[in-house]
Amino acid sequence: MSSTDIRPELAGGLTFPPGFFFGAATAAYQIEGAVDADGRGPSIWDTFSHTPGRTFRGDTGDVAVEHYTRYPEDVALMEELGLSAYRFSVAWPRVLPEGGGRVEQRGLDFYRRLVDELLERGVDPWLTLYHWDLPQALQDRGGWTDRDTSARFADYAGIVHDALGDRVRHWSTLNEPMVSALLGHQSGAHAPGIRDAVSASRAVHHLLLGHGLATRVLRDKGADHLGITLNFTPMSPASDRPEDLDAARRLDGQQNRMFLLPVATGAYPEDVVADLAAAGAPLPVEDGDLEVIGAPLDWLGVNYYFEQTVRAGARPEGMPPTSFIGGEDAVELDPEGVTTTMGWGVSPEAFTRLLRWIGEQAPGLPLVITENGSAWDDEVSPDGAVHDPERTDFLLRHLAALRTAMDDGVDVRGYFAWSLLDNYEWARGYAQRFGLVHVDYETQRRTIKDSGRVYADLIRRHREQG
Repeated sequence: MSSTDIRPELAGGLTFPPGFFFGAATAAYQIEGAVDADGRGPSIWDTFSHTPGRTFRGDTGDVAVEHYTRYPEDVALMEELGLSAYRFSVAWPRVLPEGGGRVEQRGLDFYRRLVDELLERGVDPWLTLYHWDLPQALQDRGGWTDRDTSARFADYAGIVHDALGDRVRHWSTLNEPMVSALLGHQSGAHAPGIRDAVSASRAVHHLLLGHGLATRVLRDKGADHLGITLNFTPMSPASDRPEDLDAARRLDGQQNRMFLLPVATGAYPEDVVADLAAAGAPLPVEDGDLEVIGAPLDWLGVNYYFEQTVRAGARPEGMPPTSFIGGEDAVELDPEGVTTTMGWGVSPEAFTRLLRWIGEQAPGLPLVITENGSAWDDEVSPDGAVHDPERTDFLLRHLAALRTAMDDGVDVRGYFAWSLLDNYEWARGYAQRFGLVHVDYETQRRTIKDSGRVYADLIRRHREQG
């Protein structure tokens, strides 16, 4: 695909209402590096990535893109792009190396410096408390399978707010608890690499309980713009056969509804509760838990990348283990048409449908697109630029799909592109590039890609239109 394949009406014709904001997002373990600096303790991702066979080529986040020391340069790039907001996460083990108890002030000082740099350059900080890097010390005591971890997370939330609450207004408790729970404890594809349905079910509930407990703490400390970030993948049946319809229902239940409905309505979906119980992995709900989990929110973060088609049947030999409890008889089909280097299909139309559905399920709750992006094979050209027409097309088509949903009445307040920088893509290592900014991992040189330039131009025009 060349730049001439990008429809000009998208590049120049996208408009958004006054007050809508544009930003970019990152996560601590993916960019910071400096895993032994200033008293930081090990996380489950340090342990997982250093375990042979767990990640692509054994890649780790030890160095990543050196954001811990290069953050002024990275914030300057945000200013150059015209970003009005930056979504980042705090590394729990950088603040509490043992998961609780002793507070590492040097870790908090890093985030103070980062936030001050953002504010000085006119970039609004959006802070995520947990983006998957649980302190290993807590994992050694059971991690998210242990109910006490929910309480420790609430303690951690209070400590971070005490340090940054005078500078940061926008707070998200968790990023994608579905991934932490199911990829971390059911398929074992992510840290801590467990494959056990009961552990996965317990992690689901304790992550959401931790969200609710942290929300209470943050409210008590005066935070007034609180949310949670969930990842959504629309699940469509491969046919209208009853078994395909049921397979799609079950996977949709665990991917989407099991996380949205408790935080939006204070109740788990009844069919999902029954599915997990039938699989021998019931949710460990205690009296009062759902009231805590369903504490009122000010906004909901929506992460969207692709849609999925599902059919019933045995998973083919060699297919990765299912990420869904009791999902051994459901198969996610390969996408048709263009795919990213992650193997994901490209479906902006599904994005519009998803946003309409979320608006129906959580009426009155403003939405923020907290992640949306795509990975491609990007290289620095002989002219010194990074030409990425595929990402540019993806970005503009999804922004157009978002605008369609807003025209249909869905209340969306802002959009964060994933990601600001090429970085460590978890178990996929450094082979997948999502950034608006290219990073040469040997030299750490940053180069804004064509997609970043197009995004910057869209943001500039939005500001000029008022």
